[in-house]
Amino acid sequence: MDGMDRIREKRSLWKQKKFWISVVGVIFLVMFITMLLGKNVSTVRIQEEKISISTISEGIFNDYIRIIGSVEPIRFIYLDAEEGGRVEEIVNEEGATVKKGDVIIRLTNSNLKLNILSTEANLAEQINFLRNTRISMEQERLALQRQLLEQDYDIIKRKRVFEQSERFFKKDIISKNEYLDAKELYEFAVKNRQILAARQRTDSTLREVQVSQMEFSLGRMNTNLELVKERLENLQVKAPIDGQIGQLDAEIGQSIPQGQRMGQLNDLSGFKVTAKIDEHYIDRVKKGLEASFTRQDKNFAMVVKNVYPDVREGTFEIDLVFDKDVPENIRPGQTYHVELQLGQPETALLIPRGGFYQSTGGQWVYVLTDSGTEAVRRQVKIGRQNPQFYEVLEGLKPGEKVITSGYEMFGDNERVVFK
Repeated sequence: MDGMDRIREKRSLWKQKKFWISVVGVIFLVMFITMLLGKNVSTVRIQEEKISISTISEGIFNDYIRIIGSVEPIRFIYLDAEEGGRVEEIVNEEGATVKKGDVIIRLTNSNLKLNILSTEANLAEQINFLRNTRISMEQERLALQRQLLEQDYDIIKRKRVFEQSERFFKKDIISKNEYLDAKELYEFAVKNRQILAARQRTDSTLREVQVSQMEFSLGRMNTNLELVKERLENLQVKAPIDGQIGQLDAEIGQSIPQGQRMGQLNDLSGFKVTAKIDEHYIDRVKKGLEASFTRQDKNFAMVVKNVYPDVREGTFEIDLVFDKDVPENIRPGQTYHVELQLGQPETALLIPRGGFYQSTGGQWVYVLTDSGTEAVRRQVKIGRQNPQFYEVLEGLKPGEKVITSGYEMFGDNERVVFK
């Protein structure tokens, strides 16, 4: 019995030794494979002093962007030539402050002056013709009225002869032919008078129509003359509002065609700030967003007034107006660095801005290992950004350290080892 127990005990010990040998072998095999794989990971060695390392932190993310804006007048009015001509005099130069109605440029146009003289001559001729026509019509009216008067007198005489002949005929003093002659002459005189009266009415109507047409034509000529004189007045380019002359493009003796732009008038009653923004933000910038900038240790609040959706060379344009206070001595052309608020501050995971974003587009970063002697590539998800931080959505935890400087020197390597 004792011998059998010894044999079983030896076999059990052998099995235990065999188990542990297998475990150790597996461990060595895993270590060997790990070392083998580690050698296959692409690696670059770099001096730690040549890179920037930042720590991931949790804090308040201010959703804003910093833009550069240029001061412009609240509005400007183009100075276009309403009438073509040659520049005779520049009364107010570019940059001058003018009042509404002040002359800025005087033009001259010989053809327009000749046109006015011709129109005035035609008008005088038409007035003279109308006057002569009225005199002639009045003479005709008086002549016709005299004929009616003579015809009335003739009717009276013919009637008296007719009545006398009728009495004599009844008494057989005169013949029937004499009586009929007197009657026919009287009736003829009456009908002739009716014709003259009808002619008088017709001539009167025709005269009224003719005079009305001539007066209408005369009125049209007067209107044309006034319009031509207005064109002459338009040769003086005047300020439509109070303001400052800007971008004046005219020289003495220069021929200016009708409609050509000669400059603009800036309305200095208010100012706006115009800025260009990267098209990346076009869906987030809306009318009414708040903005601010600091000048001479004072903060000035602004509001987005207009957003122009046209994208040119990768940017779009906005107009901002002052909410309350306006800086002293503000001038068109001044530049302000404006902070445009895109959203409300929120708690978020933050990574400081750096050159890594340009290399990776925010899709991955090099994260330091616990030993701090190397960094490995890791996929991440970056959200919003402001001039100081990027918002981390996925892939990183508070306290972890990442390389935030540019990745150009790292190539496509998966691991960075510090010398």
